[in-house]
Amino acid sequence: MYLDSLFRVTIPPALNNLGVRQTGNGGELKVFSAHAEGIDLLVYEAPGSNHIAERHSLKKGKAGVWSTTSSLLIPGAEYSLQAWGPAGPQDSFSVEELLIDPYAKGLSKVGNQWRNVVVDTSFDWEDSTKPQTPLDQSVIYEAHVRGLTKMHPGVPLELRGTYAGLGHEAMTTYLTELGVTAVELLPVHTFVSEEHLLRQGVTNYWGYNTLNFFTPHEAYATHESRAEGPSAVLREFKQMVKDLHAAGLEVILDVVYNHTAEEGKFGPRLSFRGLDNASYYRQTPDGEYIDTTGCGNSLNASEPVVQKLILDSLRYWAEEVQVDGFRFDLAVTLGRNEDAEYEKDRPLLEAIRTDPVLSTTKLIAEPWDVGLGGWQTGNFADGWHEWNDRYRDRIRNFWLTDIAQARETGIAPTGVGGFATRLAGSSNTFSAERGPVASVNFITAHDGFTLNDLTMYNYKHNIGNGEDNRDGTDNNRSFNHGVEGPTDNPDVIAARRRTMRNLMGTLLLSAGIPMITAGDEFGRTQHGNNNAYCHDSPLTWVNWELQEWQQDMLATTKHLTKMRQEHPALRPTKFGVFGERIPSASQVDWYNTQGEMMELEDWEDPHNRTLQYVAASTPESGDFNRILMIIHGTEQPTSVVVPKHEGVLFYEPLWFSPHHTPRDVPGVLRPGETFKLTGTSILLFNAANS
Repeated sequence: MYLDSLFRVTIPPALNNLGVRQTGNGGELKVFSAHAEGIDLLVYEAPGSNHIAERHSLKKGKAGVWSTTSSLLIPGAEYSLQAWGPAGPQDSFSVEELLIDPYAKGLSKVGNQWRNVVVDTSFDWEDSTKPQTPLDQSVIYEAHVRGLTKMHPGVPLELRGTYAGLGHEAMTTYLTELGVTAVELLPVHTFVSEEHLLRQGVTNYWGYNTLNFFTPHEAYATHESRAEGPSAVLREFKQMVKDLHAAGLEVILDVVYNHTAEEGKFGPRLSFRGLDNASYYRQTPDGEYIDTTGCGNSLNASEPVVQKLILDSLRYWAEEVQVDGFRFDLAVTLGRNEDAEYEKDRPLLEAIRTDPVLSTTKLIAEPWDVGLGGWQTGNFADGWHEWNDRYRDRIRNFWLTDIAQARETGIAPTGVGGFATRLAGSSNTFSAERGPVASVNFITAHDGFTLNDLTMYNYKHNIGNGEDNRDGTDNNRSFNHGVEGPTDNPDVIAARRRTMRNLMGTLLLSAGIPMITAGDEFGRTQHGNNNAYCHDSPLTWVNWELQEWQQDMLATTKHLTKMRQEHPALRPTKFGVFGERIPSASQVDWYNTQGEMMELEDWEDPHNRTLQYVAASTPESGDFNRILMIIHGTEQPTSVVVPKHEGVLFYEPLWFSPHHTPRDVPGVLRPGETFKLTGTSILLFNAANS
C-alpha cells in the first residue's frame, strides 16, 4: 500500500504489477477496467506486421484487474488491446479501437496506429550514482531536449536534438561551466500534437500533451535508436542520464499527470478513454468532463487506480531510469478531492512526498491550475518545492514596469519592501517549516517572454502562431525601454542589457532555488513571441552563435553562479528570526542610503528605491560567511553610506551590474564611507572581518 490509512484511502493490492511482467514462459499482462465487459489482447506476428499471431481474452479478477498470459509477450513483441462495455453517459467503449496499455514501457506506430511494445529494460549503470545536490546549492536549468542541442556546433550533427546530444561532452561541459546543477527537461513522456494543431499544419513543440506515462518520447532519440526500436530508445535515455550524472548534473523531468492527449469529450480514443473513461477522468453524472487544466480533460486523482498509475510512473522513472526529480505541471489538479476542491493533504500528494523513494527526489509543484481556487502558491506541504510566480512578478515589476512608470510619471509605484521580501526567500508565502528552499525562483520559463524579450517588447508578437495574436498572456510585466523591438539606439541597448544583468543578478543572488531558462544566460530572443509552443524551428532552438555582448552576458551569469556557490549567506535553508540565531538561516540587517537601519516607513515609500542588505550565514558546518548587497532601483544616480556593521572591517567588491563583464574592482570600501551609484544597479561585496 502506498497511501497511509490516516487519509482513509488505500490502493487495493490487486492493482500491483499492472502492464506486462516477464515470466518463465513469456509474459503476463494485467490491465485495469472497472466498467469493461470484456478485454482482448492482440499480439502481432512481428514488429510492423499487421498479422495477429495470437488473440487472448483477458479474465477479470479483483478490483477491476483483467489478466492473461502469452508466450509471445517477450521483449520486442508488439501488442494492442481491445475493450468493450456499456454505453452509459460516462463510458466511451468502442470495440473497433486498438488501445494503448497505460503501463506500456515502449510504443511504436504502424501507419496511423499506435502499438504497445514489450521492452528490454536491461542497462549497465556501472558505478553511476545520483548527484544528490543539496537544495541550497541547486541551480536549475530549464531546457527542451531538442531545442537545446539542435544548433549546437560542438554536438555531432547526428546527435543534435536528441537524448544522446544532451548527454554529449560538449553539452555537459557547457552546463557545468555555466554553474547549473540540474537540467529540468520539458516533457519527455511520449506525447502527440493536438488535433487542431495538426489541422493548422503545426505541432506541439513543448510536449504538454502526454500519450503514455512510461515511455520516452521517441522523436528525441537518434535515428539509430529509433530504427532499432523502443528498447534502444530507452537505453539512449538512460545513457543520457548516466552521462549527466557523471558530470555531476541532476535530471528533473517536467511531468504532465493532470491531463492526457485524449483531449475533450469527442477527442481521440487512444487508451484510458477506451479502457475505462468513467474511472480515469473527472466527469459530471451526465458525462461532461470537469476540466481544471484547460486541455479538455482532467485525470481523476481521487481514484485509486489513477493514484497508483501516477505513483508507479514516478517510481519507474526514479528507480529504473534513475532521474533525480520531477516538476509537476498544474499540480493543483492532483490535489483536488471528489468535489474537485484543492486540499494540500490529499492522499496522492501525501503519498508522493512520503514515499521512501520519491521523497529522496526533488519534488517541484507548479502550484496552480485553471479550476476554481486554482492558485495555490505557498499552499503545498513540507517536502514540496514550488514555482514561485509571486517572486517572478515582483522582480519583473521592480526592474521593468516600475522603471517604465517612473519614466512616465516621475515616480515608481512601489518602494523596496516587496522586492526585499522576495530577495530574502519569500517568507510571506512559505511557512517557517518549509523555509526559503520551498521557493523555486524564476523570472522566465518556457512560456512567456525570454529574459532578453522582457527588455525589448511591451507587447506580445504571436502572429506566427496562427491565432491572430490572441494566444499568450497580455500581462508580461515587461518594458521595451522606449523602443518596441530591435533598435540601433545605443542608450536603449545599454539600458536593456543592464536590466538583463539586474534581473539575472537578482535571480542568482536571492534566497531560494533559482531556475534559469535555457538561453537566458546569454540573452536569447524569440522576437517577442511569448507563447512559442507550436514552433519547432530556429525561433525556439537555442542559437549558439553568440555576439560579443552575449558572450559578456554569459560571463556575467557564470560569475553569478560562482558567487552563489562561494557565499552561503546568499542561500539559507531556513528563515531568520529577528534577534535570534537560527542555524542554517542568514542573519539579515537592512540599511537605507545613509547606512542606518531601515525604519518602517522606509519600506513602502515609493521615493525610496535603494536598499542595503547585509546577510551573515549561521553555518551548522562549513565556514562563516557574510555579504553586503546594494540594490538601486531608479535610473537616477545616487550615493549611499555603506553601513557600519558589527564585526565588518571592510567591504570587498565581488560584482557590479553596471559592468558589462565581471571584472576586478580595485580597492575596498570602509564602513561609513560614501559610494556613488549609477542608475538601476546591483552591487555585491564580501563583508570581511580581517
